Amino acid sequence: MTLLKCTEVLSPFLSVRVCLTLRDFSSEEIKRLLWVSGDLKHRIKQENQYLPLLQGKSIAMIFEKRSTRTRMSTETGFALLGGHPCFLTSQDIHLGVNESSRDTARVLSGLCDIVLARVYSHSTLEELSKEASIPIINGLSDLYHPIQILADYLTLQEHFGSLSGLTVAWIGDGNNVLHSFMMSAAKLGIHLRIATPKGYEPEKSVIQEARRLSDEHGTQLLLTSDPMEAAHGSNVLVTDTWVSMGQEEEKKKRLDDFKGYQITMQTGSVARPDWTFLHCLPRKQEEVDDQVFYSSRSLVFPEAENRKWTIMGLVVSLLTDYTPQIPMMKF
Repeated sequence: MTLLKCTEVLSPFLSVRVCLTLRDFSSEEIKRLLWVSGDLKHRIKQENQYLPLLQGKSIAMIFEKRSTRTRMSTETGFALLGGHPCFLTSQDIHLGVNESSRDTARVLSGLCDIVLARVYSHSTLEELSKEASIPIINGLSDLYHPIQILADYLTLQEHFGSLSGLTVAWIGDGNNVLHSFMMSAAKLGIHLRIATPKGYEPEKSVIQEARRLSDEHGTQLLLTSDPMEAAHGSNVLVTDTWVSMGQEEEKKKRLDDFKGYQITMQTGSVARPDWTFLHCLPRKQEEVDDQVFYSSRSLVFPEAENRKWTIMGLVVSLLTDYTPQIPMMKF
């Protein structure tokens, strides 16, 4: 029996053994991942249960780009489930420099059970996935950030009680986080209203697929350059950094190009009365002012915590046959 078939046995509800993009997951698979995450959170945090579901297993955490939330959520979450996390920076393994991604994937496949890689280029993840015989998780790439969006969905589900019918307004850069929203929102019945400055739109291929998904699932997808138009009638206002790691030389130009995109209470004045705010962090003042960021409408800190529970849910789903004990969430 091959390792792929073994993984399929352990994860009977997942059609893929990797998580590079939520584009590869069906509606029911995403819902199941969120259900497992919510179940683990309830049993461990609320009921104080000890669940050594990953005892004897290890995860290799490859970090070409630093991160507070991705590192802490993965290390603490994997350890909480009885497993052993191994943190590897580019100085530790020199991925693609002293050793090819191909060789690294094959070596790690014999030393651990799963890999999370936070990289610059999405092609690095694709190479790792192609050559590895163990699951690969995208901890962030230039194209997608799926584990962030799973945390966002769990946060919104906890807050609103359901995801279907919500309208999310993205106001900012057409980046990897937005791409992950676009590859999954329609599958959960979520409408997307996207405002990006001209020249900072999402990738054309992502737009094309998002339109197809929207048509398939009967949701609305708006793309505009007007932040207030995107915010109009929305339940959730979302933004992200305007200057990502590796874009420091573009900072002045980007700040000029994004003038008028700061989320404020004025932005929220055209949203739904129950509107909330999300930001994957770290946050800068120009992206959202303090009045919104530290208000009761802001869900950024529960969102940050849920990075832990959703990565736990994803890893457990990829490596075990775990069945949640709490009733299925309403989506």
